[in-house]
Amino acid sequence: MKHGYRLLDHTADLRLEIFGVDGGDLFVQAALALTDLITDPRSVRPLDRRTIAVTGTDWADLMVNWLRELLYLWSGEERLVGAVELAALEQTRLQAQVDVDRFDPRIHTIRNEIKAVTYHQIEAGPFQAGWRARVVFDI
Repeated sequence: MKHGYRLLDHTADLRLEIFGVDGGDLFVQAALALTDLITDPRSVRPLDRRTIAVTGTDWADLMVNWLRELLYLWSGEERLVGAVELAALEQTRLQAQVDVDRFDPRIHTIRNEIKAVTYHQIEAGPFQAGWRARVVFDI
């Protein structure tokens, strides 16, 4: 099973299908996909490390809460995620170390203004020989 993500057709929002070889890889790929939607990830120079802990009722809820926390780093603190290292992952909780870069308009070009991570058509969990999530972002 491959990892990464691809855009899916959606009328007014951004809809992604994210792939991982396992659950940990899926959540890392989701974080990297979010950065890629916001800016060119090659321009992100992670200089600061944050510990992120989220909970959820199941894999899908955990995915939404994870991406919302990462989106808050951007929208609330103007920090861009450059790297992710999972410390713990269970169906109802996740803890990770996230390396972030401070937004600099001279370096970072904004590709999409993402307003929110939604529960619309959310999916996350084991799929065929790997893991898959489908997420819709409100733009």
